[in-house]
Amino acid sequence: MNKPFAQSCEENKAVILAQLRKLFEQSQQCLEIGSGTGQHAVHFAEHLPHIHWQPTELKENIAGIKLWIQESTANNILNPVELDIRNEAWPFRSLFDAAFTANTLHIISLELVEKLFTGAGKALTSQGLLVTYGPFNYNGEFSSESNARFDLWLKQRDPLSGIRDIDELKKFAADNEIILINDIEMPVNNRLLVWQKQ
Repeated sequence: MNKPFAQSCEENKAVILAQLRKLFEQSQQCLEIGSGTGQHAVHFAEHLPHIHWQPTELKENIAGIKLWIQESTANNILNPVELDIRNEAWPFRSLFDAAFTANTLHIISLELVEKLFTGAGKALTSQGLLVTYGPFNYNGEFSSESNARFDLWLKQRDPLSGIRDIDELKKFAADNEIILINDIEMPVNNRLLVWQKQ
């Protein structure tokens, strides 16, 4: 089996890391929701050695993440855990003071976006941070023409997917005692939304 590879991860990992260095400066345990190929998990763990990084993914993607971890020099990255956010009970015994997810909210259905916030609300400590990366809409409007085209492509691929509106996410977050505390502009019409559990 070859290591899975996503070009987007290679292109955005440095700019995301630059923000996580500041955001997660005091964090010790980070839950990554939907680790995808594992490229982000390995890169961030290697450069944030003070954090125990917990990758998660659907069962069929775990093996690929393990291939990246096997080649990593980081000793602070944990074995990937199977996580299906459709399940109400997430498989963690202890809480996390940080959580991160990249390019997931527009891929999954709106129902699963809500479940992600519900799960994050249960998994985070008080004052814990949830950082979400990707494209987002404001007041029901696309922030760029390229995002509008991307949304159309997403819906052709899966009608339940699509770029999410900030106000929609705020409601899901508030239902789980999470509030938006920062909205950081990123390259290529992406944003880094920083949420905090109350």
